[in-house]
Amino acid sequence: MQEFEAQTRAFAAQIERELESGQLNFPTSMDVSLRIKKLADDPESSIDDIVAVVRTEPVLSAKTIRMSNAMLLNPYGAHITSVNNAVKRIGLAALRCLAFAVAAEQLTQDKRSKELQGIASALWRHSVDIASWSYAFAHHLRTVNPDAAMLAGMMVNIGQFFLLSRMSAFPALEENLDRFAEFVSVWHEPIARSVLEVFELPDDILDAFEYEDPYGGEWPPANLRDIVRLATLAAEAVNPFDELLKVKPHPELLEDSLAGIGKDQFTGLLEAARAGKNAMLEAVAS
Repeated sequence: MQEFEAQTRAFAAQIERELESGQLNFPTSMDVSLRIKKLADDPESSIDDIVAVVRTEPVLSAKTIRMSNAMLLNPYGAHITSVNNAVKRIGLAALRCLAFAVAAEQLTQDKRSKELQGIASALWRHSVDIASWSYAFAHHLRTVNPDAAMLAGMMVNIGQFFLLSRMSAFPALEENLDRFAEFVSVWHEPIARSVLEVFELPDDILDAFEYEDPYGGEWPPANLRDIVRLATLAAEAVNPFDELLKVKPHPELLEDSLAGIGKDQFTGLLEAARAGKNAMLEAVAS
């Protein structure tokens, strides 16, 4: 137990130093995501430059083509087989989201204990679930950009992913995952904010993470924050850190978080958007 306390203090001190300096040490699996981000922001770069980076990652290439052929993004059914055409079809916002999803999935496959690998895999499934619902809600309601909604949804757990990727340097934390979950609950929000700022995401995406509980927006949801909040409530995959912390199960949380909003309205939105959610989930997760 003393070793656990010593390593949590060391981990916290390291995080504080990185936050103060603005220099976060990203896991190597994030390299492609960061390179795509930099190219997308560079006015002198071209689609060909971005495609060249995508092609260096076979899994990302395959999933980009798969996503470009999803019905929501390709309603006329013109079959796409090249990475170049696929990137043009899905757009840079969706590509950023997909690149992060692939990077996070690679993190779950790191050599680690089965228990920790299970946590990483469950967190990835939860993130992809939220991203897919966010896209489907936005696509159905047409109140916000679906690509921005998907990217924001995929970033909901980014602070938890970051902490999980860095804990290998502190092996004692794995010996008490319940207490590590408490550590994550303290640090994931400031880490997430810093990561999102490093990625220099637009203000509307940053603002999407400043929601309150219960849901207090209008109906139907008219901004990115409300879309992501409802997607988080709709997610059927469970966040493993919520399980470790014994957070309320989904049905109870849903009742509490929809105060002022008719449950029938939310259920209707779920039914209307479910087919789109499933299509996007298959494109990202398969």
